[in-house]
Amino acid sequence: MNTSSNQWLVALLGARMHYAVPRILHQSNLLKHLYTDICAVKGCPKLLHTIPKSLQPSNLKRLLGRVPEGIPTENITAFNSFGFKYAQKLRQARSPSEATQVFLWAGKTFCQLILEEGFGEASGIYTFNTAGLEVLQSARQQGLITVTEQTIAPKAIEYQLLQQEYQAFPDWESPLEEDPFLLELSAREKEEWSTADVILCGSEFVREGIIACGGAAERCKILPYGVDARFLLPEHLPHAGSLRVLTIGGVGLRKGSPYVLAAAKKLQGLATFRMVGPLGIQPEMKSVLASHVELTGTVPRSQILNHYAWADVFLLPSICEGSATVIYEALAAGLPVICTPNAGSVVRNGVEGFIVPIRNYEAIADKLELLAINLDLRHEMSKNARQRASEFTLNAYKQRLLKILANI
Repeated sequence: MNTSSNQWLVALLGARMHYAVPRILHQSNLLKHLYTDICAVKGCPKLLHTIPKSLQPSNLKRLLGRVPEGIPTENITAFNSFGFKYAQKLRQARSPSEATQVFLWAGKTFCQLILEEGFGEASGIYTFNTAGLEVLQSARQQGLITVTEQTIAPKAIEYQLLQQEYQAFPDWESPLEEDPFLLELSAREKEEWSTADVILCGSEFVREGIIACGGAAERCKILPYGVDARFLLPEHLPHAGSLRVLTIGGVGLRKGSPYVLAAAKKLQGLATFRMVGPLGIQPEMKSVLASHVELTGTVPRSQILNHYAWADVFLLPSICEGSATVIYEALAAGLPVICTPNAGSVVRNGVEGFIVPIRNYEAIADKLELLAINLDLRHEMSKNARQRASEFTLNAYKQRLLKILANI
C-alpha cells in the first residue's frame, strides 16, 4: 500500500523532538490525528498561558513549551489528567524498578485511552517504544499500517550496559537493584517489534540491539534525525588558552560521565571541561567531579547556544543512546565531536571527529590532546562538522521519514 494518500494517527507520550513526527505529517497533509498526554494548547494547560512569564516556575515553562506548532487543535487529543498523574507517579518513584513499573502503567493506560477514542479514518498508526503495543495490535487486526519508533537501544541492552557501569562505579549513583518489571517491559518492546510493519531506528546501534534481542532485521529501517537551523553558528577563531571541551546531557553513568572525569584529570592544564545538564549522581561524586569539571546543572534551551559557542570540541562518551540529538546540534555549531559507537551518531571517524570505544578514557584523552595541539586538524574537522550537519537538517529528516512511510 502506498502511503502518499494515507492518513496517520500518531500516539506520542511527551513532546519528543518538539513533536517533529506529527508536525512533519501535518505539513505533508498526512496527519489524521495526534494523541498525546499533556499539551499546552488543549484543556486546562492552555489556561496557564495567562500567567505572566516572570511568575512562571521552570517546570511550568517546560509544560507551556509543549506546543505542537502548526497542528490545528481539532487534530489533537490530549489526555491531560492522565498526563499529570503520569508525571506525579514518576516523581514519586523511589527506584529504577518503581520507575519501570510506572512506564508499564503509562504505556498500557495511554493505549487504552486511545482505543476508547478510536482510530477514525486513519489508515496508518505511528507509535513509540513501550507506549504503543495495544494500539498496534488493534490496528493490525483492522488492517492498518503499523509503525513503531525505537528511540533508544532495547531495554534489555540498556540495563545490561548500565549494570556493568554500576559495578565499575558503585559510588556514582544509587545502587541498581534487581528490576522485577524489566522482563515485562522488554517483552512489551519485543511484541511491538513483531506487531509493527516497520521499526524505525535512529542509528545502527539501535538496529543491532533489536536484532540481538530477537527483532526482525528486515523490518528495521535506520532513520537519522535532523538539526534545527538555529544551532548553525558562524565560524570563529580558536579560543585562546586551553582546549574547551563541552558535554551536554544528564550527568551520570549512562552518558559516560566517569570517563569525562578521568580524561579531565589526565589533561589538566591542557583542556578545560564543562558539563551542562541535570546532576543524577551522589553528592560526594558531585564534589569530586566539580573539582575537575565545571558543572552548570540544567540550563534553559534558550541558553544552550551560548555553551556551544564557548566550546572548541564536543565530547559525549555515552554508554547507551538511540541517536543523541545533542551531537547533531554540536555538528551544526561547527564543533569536532568525540563520541562512542553507542551514541548512535552520524559522525564519521577521522572526518568530523573521532569515534572511540566505550569505557576508554585514554582514547578520549589522546584525541583531545591531538585536537589541542593541532589547530589545522581542529579547523578542518570544524568545517567538516558544518558540512555533515547540512546533510541532516530537519527538512532532510522529513524527506527520509516520508520516503520510508511511502515505501511500506
